[in-house]
Amino acid sequence: MKPTDIGTPEYFHKVVDCQWACPAHTPVPEYIRLIAAGRYSDAYMVNWVSNVFPGILGRTCDRPCEPACRRGRVEEDSPDGQARKEPVAICRLKRVAADYKEDIRERLPKAAAQKNGRRVACIGAGPASLTVARDLAPLGYHVVVYDGDAKAGGMIRTQIPKFRLPEQVIDEETGYILDLGVEFRSGQYIKSMKSLLSEGYDAVFVGCGAPRGQDLDIPGRKEAAQSIHLGIDWLANVAFGHVTSIARRVIVLGGGNTAMDCCRSARRLGGQDVKVIVRSGFEQMKASPWEKEDAMHEGIPILNNLVPKKFTHNGGRLTGVTFEKVRSVYDEKGRRTLVPTGEPDPHFECDVVLVAVGQENAFPWIERDLGIEFDKWGLPKLDEATMQSTLPNVFFGGDAAFGPKNIIWAVAHGHEAAVSIDRLLNGEEISQRPPPMTSLISQKMGIHAWTYDNAVSHDRRLRVPLRDVNAALKNIRIEVELGFDPQLAFKEAQRCLNCDVQTVFAGRLCIECDACMDVCPMDCISFTDNGEEDDLRRRLRAPATNATQALYVSDVLKTGRIMVKDEDVCLHCSLCAERCPTGAWDMQKYLLVMTHAGCARTGASEAAAAVT
Repeated sequence: MKPTDIGTPEYFHKVVDCQWACPAHTPVPEYIRLIAAGRYSDAYMVNWVSNVFPGILGRTCDRPCEPACRRGRVEEDSPDGQARKEPVAICRLKRVAADYKEDIRERLPKAAAQKNGRRVACIGAGPASLTVARDLAPLGYHVVVYDGDAKAGGMIRTQIPKFRLPEQVIDEETGYILDLGVEFRSGQYIKSMKSLLSEGYDAVFVGCGAPRGQDLDIPGRKEAAQSIHLGIDWLANVAFGHVTSIARRVIVLGGGNTAMDCCRSARRLGGQDVKVIVRSGFEQMKASPWEKEDAMHEGIPILNNLVPKKFTHNGGRLTGVTFEKVRSVYDEKGRRTLVPTGEPDPHFECDVVLVAVGQENAFPWIERDLGIEFDKWGLPKLDEATMQSTLPNVFFGGDAAFGPKNIIWAVAHGHEAAVSIDRLLNGEEISQRPPPMTSLISQKMGIHAWTYDNAVSHDRRLRVPLRDVNAALKNIRIEVELGFDPQLAFKEAQRCLNCDVQTVFAGRLCIECDACMDVCPMDCISFTDNGEEDDLRRRLRAPATNATQALYVSDVLKTGRIMVKDEDVCLHCSLCAERCPTGAWDMQKYLLVMTHAGCARTGASEAAAAVT
């Protein structure tokens, strides 16, 4: 194999999986170390630069980073086989930074003292639009955010129940952005893109979400319509206080996170017999595993493999729902088909049905003669890297771009769109994205001293404390999760393997004494003859079986051997560097800061300042 260039983003991508799995590329190990050190404000700022909403995402993120966490690869199952190999609680540690930070407003960018003369309109005040505004306003752009609601937040405010996300957290973090000199025009729906463009905006960003809930066109839907509600509309009515109670028997149709929010909200508004009924199997549900666990913890059953067949009613009064029992059959390409089992159709009585089977985009206000093209699903045709539409000065992001995803994806879209808008309005080619900033910094303080805590914790993942379920169900605005306290946060942060602190090997200093190989607790270091990767993987001290994880390979050493390290199971414990008599091993922190709007011209980034 060829020697590894450890300084490249490509290699970093394969080793520090959590930062790359996060669409906003948050420096996860960095902020976790800061939390362990009690530097909550610093940890918050590292988060704020990347994901913009640490307090919000620390409660609601879909956690794309956690499945990539390497902690789960090195844990051993308990003897009884019950303990799962679980990642670090990255998401809930993010909330710790938000909960325990000091007043950070002086550390935020300031509103531009002088505008640059360019005007940008953002349609919708959700996470994508607010990210665009946050990135562009400090650069001098006059950013105007339009939204039909009185407060900013979009779906964060209208579709996530307050028992998961308190309103004061939304107010605080959207306020940080609006205070950057952003003009917020609340209560203003955009009814015509053509009319908006005529106002002379230099660029327009569409971040209006996917506002239309999918319905079910089955017998009885029209007749019993008074008791059948679309889930996202119902949640919005609950959020604004228009709905304050619900009937005793409730059925929620759908298996996503919206369905989980509906059923848990219904329990708090008076629903005593609340069921979630899903057409798929339990494991195939789109809801996050922890969302399903929370619903079941509150006594809500989830019934699977049932397809709604008709709504039953008595003179228009809903009486229940009839279902068809199905099973999943998969073809050779893994595509699923639902096949009736032939069993009798079950019928469940209810007073109200909440339909949460999906969301759709809706752009009736965008005239089709403007040059903005749409595909057969009604989604805008976009450049996925730049977020630019077929009308060059109009950009899309969040759910409005590619359909429903989640908050962190909306933030990522906002960052990319802001870079594009900034480059477009400065006469630069938007497809040529400035590269991220990278550096390697030694962590050595002495022979056996490092700037990071290299002790590896053997603790299992800690559970976030919850409010007593009886108290939680009495008030829809009481937050259920209590969050980690500083002591629990420290213990959970210690589980992080510091994957961004790399073992860097200098072959010219190596005397091939094999001391590092002997001291390694994971047997992940080998000195052997070079060869093709498949053969080399089999010849290591502990065969490297995860072919998706890069090997760290040195140049040819004095004896003709090479050093090979299996990054898949390395603990970054620094024992190899401590044991090496010649200093051939070093522990160096890899800092990667993604490009933000304005980085290329200023030569620096607020992100770099925050992280370092």
